[in-house]
Amino acid sequence: MTAPSTAAAPSRRGRWIEQWDPEDETFWKETGEKTARRNLVLSVLAEHIGFSVWTLWSVLVLFMGPAYGLTPADKFLLTSMVTLVGAVVRVPYTFAVAVFGGRNWTVVSAGLLLVPTIAAFVVMRPGTSFSTFLWVGLLAGIGGGNFASSMTNINAFFPLRKKGWALGINAGGGNIGVPVIQLVALAIIGAGGGPRLLLALYIPLIVVAAVLAAVFMDNIASVRSDTGAARDAAKDAHTWIMAFLYIGTFGSFIGYSFAFGQVLQSEFGRTPLQAASLTFIGPLLGSLVRPVGGRLADRYGGARITLWNFAGMAAATAVLIVAGLEGELPLFIAVFVVLFVLSGLGNGSTYKMIPGIFQAKAVAKGLRGEEAAANGRRLSGAAMGLIGAVGALGGVAINLAFRQSFLSYGSGTGAFVAFLVFYGAAFAVTRAVYLRRPAAEATTAEVTPQPGYAQV
Repeated sequence: MTAPSTAAAPSRRGRWIEQWDPEDETFWKETGEKTARRNLVLSVLAEHIGFSVWTLWSVLVLFMGPAYGLTPADKFLLTSMVTLVGAVVRVPYTFAVAVFGGRNWTVVSAGLLLVPTIAAFVVMRPGTSFSTFLWVGLLAGIGGGNFASSMTNINAFFPLRKKGWALGINAGGGNIGVPVIQLVALAIIGAGGGPRLLLALYIPLIVVAAVLAAVFMDNIASVRSDTGAARDAAKDAHTWIMAFLYIGTFGSFIGYSFAFGQVLQSEFGRTPLQAASLTFIGPLLGSLVRPVGGRLADRYGGARITLWNFAGMAAATAVLIVAGLEGELPLFIAVFVVLFVLSGLGNGSTYKMIPGIFQAKAVAKGLRGEEAAANGRRLSGAAMGLIGAVGALGGVAINLAFRQSFLSYGSGTGAFVAFLVFYGAAFAVTRAVYLRRPAAEATTAEVTPQPGYAQV
């Protein structure tokens, strides 16, 4: 069989691949893998900077001392709204890949990051009103959308057997934009610099990412606008079950990334420099371990890894409650870092589950081979946008929970109790839906193919 051509079609402007079949091992070895890896690297770069811009305000609020006139509640509200916008724009960003092409939308979405970065550079000074900070902060939320479009795009490039690793690398490389901007902020604070210097450093990086995407990335022609896929994914119960689980993994990661420094300042009295010197550790490790979660899911099944990951997150949260009540800062920081690591592992395993679930459902309906793979790609790509958006709303809930906890109790303990309950519920849902084998399954398995969810 002749390998599908990756030549750009003359009828289209830009870098378009007209035929793409990553499940064909001959095609994959000869041309597909090299092309997919090149797009993965550049996707990671653009998404990485998108995450940095999205989480800018988790760093900027550390610079905003008494002269800015903001209370801890104001800061938690500000970061909550930034997270909210990042969650909402993930839905249109997902479908933008099908409408404009993955490469084309990467160029546009990277360029759009200049808007919130330049706006923050202009207003970042004492005397600016809280409402102005809020509106400019909302602009930074568009950086959160880059994740959804990037994951949808990369999902189309890789075969099912490689998706856990590829999506883990893509997401982990993007997530690491959070600790990187925190580390850069630490260096600037330590050197006596201000927030405008931090913003000025990122403006040329955004331009570089957009230019590299324009020159070296590709669009896949077969990933066309498919509103039916979005509708079908929205109707499928597994989309919303996985969104619930993703709230617990990615929602925790992004919510804690925004809130960790503020908790250290508000509950333990750390200075901006002291807080900045600690906040990057958890997001850094959580980002680096995300591909490990995907790889473990490839080997052992995403459902199994996700189940025990939630058990670990619940245990870590219980210890955090005790550490907070006792005022044990070293224990609090150590366990918070563990919680970040577990959220990263869970990010990798849950995203591996998504294409596996829809592939298993296609097989259960009687589809085979490329037909099953194409059906799985179609629905999982659409579902990822919805799941990513709902999952990011978990970050909003975390910051609002901290805000209310500090207003009501003067500490984050009340919020951690709520998080503990949620992780317990996520554990129960994962086991009930994806690991428990109904007694009736043994008698029906020979008649009707059953989705092997334990292996997703």
